[in-house]
Amino acid sequence: MRSRRATLAAPVLLTALATGLATACAPVEDEGSDTAADTSADTSGAASPDADPAACVEGAPLVQDGRLTIGTDSPAFEPWFVDNDPTNGEGYEAAVAYAVAEELGFSEDQVAWVTVPFNSSYAPGAKKFDFDINQISITPDRAKVVDFSEGYYQASQAVITLEDSPLAGLSSIADLADHKLGAQTGTTSLTAIRDVIEPDEDPLVFEDTNAAKQALKNGQVEAILADLPTAFYISAVEIPGSTIIGQFQPETGEQEEFGMLFEKGNPLRECVDAALANLREDGTLAEIEQQWLSDTVSVPTLD
Repeated sequence: MRSRRATLAAPVLLTALATGLATACAPVEDEGSDTAADTSADTSGAASPDADPAACVEGAPLVQDGRLTIGTDSPAFEPWFVDNDPTNGEGYEAAVAYAVAEELGFSEDQVAWVTVPFNSSYAPGAKKFDFDINQISITPDRAKVVDFSEGYYQASQAVITLEDSPLAGLSSIADLADHKLGAQTGTTSLTAIRDVIEPDEDPLVFEDTNAAKQALKNGQVEAILADLPTAFYISAVEIPGSTIIGQFQPETGEQEEFGMLFEKGNPLRECVDAALANLREDGTLAEIEQQWLSDTVSVPTLD
């Protein structure tokens, strides 16, 4: 069985050389309706850290008998996954997934990964995974057709632009409204542009983060939005000469959270909540966050 403590070795250096990324696509039209504004997970009914996740999972249906099948997108970006390889356990979400698997009683070789495009992960219907972990924000609309675990990471949105852009000196959300912005389709970043920034011009919508980054470099947009850790990695490693203007929460007074996603009604969710409660209680989640995401906390907040 994988040792959680073995995965918490030397801190990752986000300024390392970036790995090769897929060729970016052109901007695409957003094919779905906007999601509702994000909401924090309700932790009032959170599983007790005294619960036994391994005993719980014995009665839960699995996609593959005796194996835990986890979904995520491809490419899988840093700092969430390293080298586009979830199986190596490196990166925040990969490390959390294996820590949860261990709590559930699965050894490393009993974990299988499947590719699930971001947009299809929260579509209604049967799933080919036991849970999906892919920076999926817990929102009311999504929760109508899928289930979420308790939040495993609290996120905010960040605005990335080029250092020589007029946007580089901006300090408020309102100042962004008359500029050309873009984000990946189906994300809370896109919702934040439309519902919080409310730009004068429709944002460009991209199939994936690679396409959004390429558009920024090509001058198709003046800024792109992403969750803060992803934005930090983009600025520090992937787009030389770029900068993060600042960060903000999509809803005033509410904290955006990422949750593991399940097919609606899957009883495994309760087992994963018990595992997360244990990992939170013994400090493992905090250690993993410190290892992989600690460099993202110094970004200013936009008014």
